[in-house]
Amino acid sequence: MSALAGGVFAATDTRDDDAELRQLVDDLGQRAYDAGLGHRGVPDQFDAELWRNLEDTGLARLASTSDMGAGPRELAVALYGVARHAGAVPLAETDALAGWLGQQAGIELPAGPLSVAIADAETDNGRVTGTAHAVPWARACTAAVLAVSTPAGLQVGVIDVTPGELREGHNLAGEPRDSIAFDVSADQLHAVDPTVGTELARRGAWSRCVQTIAVLDAAAALSVEHTRQRVQFGRPLSAFQSVQQSLAGMAGEIERARAAAELAVAAAAEHGFASPHTDYAVTVAKVAVGRAVGPVTSVAHQLHGAIGVTSEHPLWLFTLRAQSWTSDYGTTTHFARRLGRLVLAGEDPWSLVTGDLTQLENNSR
Repeated sequence: MSALAGGVFAATDTRDDDAELRQLVDDLGQRAYDAGLGHRGVPDQFDAELWRNLEDTGLARLASTSDMGAGPRELAVALYGVARHAGAVPLAETDALAGWLGQQAGIELPAGPLSVAIADAETDNGRVTGTAHAVPWARACTAAVLAVSTPAGLQVGVIDVTPGELREGHNLAGEPRDSIAFDVSADQLHAVDPTVGTELARRGAWSRCVQTIAVLDAAAALSVEHTRQRVQFGRPLSAFQSVQQSLAGMAGEIERARAAAELAVAAAAEHGFASPHTDYAVTVAKVAVGRAVGPVTSVAHQLHGAIGVTSEHPLWLFTLRAQSWTSDYGTTTHFARRLGRLVLAGEDPWSLVTGDLTQLENNSR
């Protein structure tokens, strides 16, 4: 599958600056994937062994631990590697979101896996109350970082997670998405700039783009393997021209999405997540990746035939994650409309389309 990987998402290469990190994440992910084969279901279960390995190697909070010296590129490598093997852990939530949000609010975070609970809240007599819906992997965490919009502005704090008090749910892929009702003292929360909330959503969208490329790669790899092994009319499926065309079309969709995701990773690494460059790149990536999900997952299941829709076959671990993640932190349609507004608002829309982002910088001042 080397034809379906490159750049940040490349296979391990001795000339790659991230080769050791990539190999480490891949080894941990593959081990967890192999151990879970035949035992995965809906809802999916938190992989405590994989999480321990991520913590022991420093990967659980790679980018949010200052002395690790890691940035968006290294974070993307870790997110891609874990998602590529359908790792059942909240890595993006712990590192890219909760870890960063805790730093912005100046609060100390507890050890272990974390999630981020985003909600609107009401205030009364010094209490902040509300319900955060669809909190990823909340049941696997002892605490979550709460980001609430109140009449006084955006506020952040740490809340305890009590499994028995959650309203449990899950997304299409079976990943836990739980609701948390909270009632906390206003003194427990820290006021932050409204731009923190904007960047939080951008980081979430960026993470899902990286993770989605990973699961699309996995679905493509399974499809290639299946069509090579499955024999029909005396020859493997991969020998049929129609199958070859389907695989080529799948590869094209993934590569187009990968190019946009690469742009988003490069922008975050060079300019930071708060930059208008990264905002634009993430918007483009969300659209490109979201539009690739339907064609790629459809072809993957078509090529697998009936076996591809069974719970025993691992294909669903990747295709259903891809379909679920496209709606996280903003749908494809939402970002497509936003991209259109960004282009039309510019003095020279063509310059923006061709990569001249000067006008974005000027508008942000």
